[in-house]
Amino acid sequence: MEETSIPKHIAIIMDGNRRWAKQRNIETKLGHKEGAENLKRIAKHANQKGIKYLTVYAFSTENWKRTKEEIGALMILLQKYVEDFLKDDNLDNIRVNVIGDISKLEKGLQKSIQKIVEKSKENTGLTLNIAFNYGGRAEIVKAMQKIGNQIKNEEIQIEDINEELVEKSLYTQGMPEPDLLIRTGGQQRISNFLLWQLAYTEFVFVSKYWPDFSNEDLDEAIRNFESRNRNFGGK
Repeated sequence: MEETSIPKHIAIIMDGNRRWAKQRNIETKLGHKEGAENLKRIAKHANQKGIKYLTVYAFSTENWKRTKEEIGALMILLQKYVEDFLKDDNLDNIRVNVIGDISKLEKGLQKSIQKIVEKSKENTGLTLNIAFNYGGRAEIVKAMQKIGNQIKNEEIQIEDINEELVEKSLYTQGMPEPDLLIRTGGQQRISNFLLWQLAYTEFVFVSKYWPDFSNEDLDEAIRNFESRNRNFGGK
């Protein structure tokens, strides 16, 4: 296959951390910890392969329904993940970005996120989008509110609303839509993830739990993608 067939943007629903832990009779938080370590490995591998964007589903707006203990462990993990990146002098040239409503997170975590986004903003390798406190419907509602305020302030007219304007109002503004979505853990649904952006994305579902998803599995998913004929609704 030609190099140009490699997807520019991959989205991943990192599912199965809890089941991975249960399978091993260990605490749920250890499954999330191993999942976070695997994200580092996969992000570095994607960067080396020349993938430009990797968007991963780390914590959804619905995940607040989980136990306080599990939520607390996830927050600590995100804090540690960001701080580990901050200690890395070159970050492997990866640009780190967080999409979602981070205003609901603790102030210290918000500051850490802002620091890593600022530190890595000039990096030219992979853009790693971590979707945290993210929901696809909430993102679209937020975009509509933004557009509504522009109309209210007479910055635009109703007739100006089109797909391009909506795209510019999303968290992923300026980025290409995902070429490939990978979901681990055996489930076959998108779970309120990137609802607008996945209109013409190719899907690959993997039975392995996220902590077991390897660089070789990513390569296999990319080969699967490369073998497909994408016509975007055409013949």
